Amino acid sequence: MTIDRYLVDKTDTGDVRVGAPGAVLTDDLDAAFAEMVQAVRTFQDALAASRPTVDVARRVQSNLGAAAAALSTYRVDEAEQIAGKRFERAGRSQAMSPVITYSLEASDRVEASVEFGRFYLGGNGAVHGGVIPLVFDELLGRLANEGRPRSRTANLQVNFRKITPIEQILRMDASVDEIAGRKLYLSGSLHLGDELLADAKGLFVILRPGQP
Repeated sequence: MTIDRYLVDKTDTGDVRVGAPGAVLTDDLDAAFAEMVQAVRTFQDALAASRPTVDVARRVQSNLGAAAAALSTYRVDEAEQIAGKRFERAGRSQAMSPVITYSLEASDRVEASVEFGRFYLGGNGAVHGGVIPLVFDELLGRLANEGRPRSRTANLQVNFRKITPIEQILRMDASVDEIAGRKLYLSGSLHLGDELLADAKGLFVILRPGQP
């Protein structure tokens, strides 16, 4: 599902307002939250690659429980949350999908790179197959919402051409094939050098006013 592009306004004080009126995100908090999310990504890779002792596993579990409890005190409604809405930050300040770094963003095409960490390993050095549609949805969703009213994914078809390796910088691109009314037909591809690893076709539908 494509994440909405939320309104971001800069005030005279340099604060950022995101989502619901009155939900103020300062520059310092924006940066600190992004750093926290990056720490989560680092932890996910370390967790996936580890074989700890019982004592270490229990100590980490305790620390994670304490961290979760600290954050739960500041739980907010979706309209006020930071994660997933900071398009200027790596991964939109969420740790669900790999970070996609965009080198070109236009209304008809986007180009980017991505690296899958150990957290996304399926086996034998290959990225888990379920992660690849996730990054295509992120990529095509970014293009679908570039300079247009917000839209959502209606259909996504992914073809796996070759094994996608972890821990290598891969190239991604997407383009608009056709626009028919509210329907956006998009295509994307994932490459290692000149090798095509996967490609995708997506249908995104521009939402009517008031649609969630």
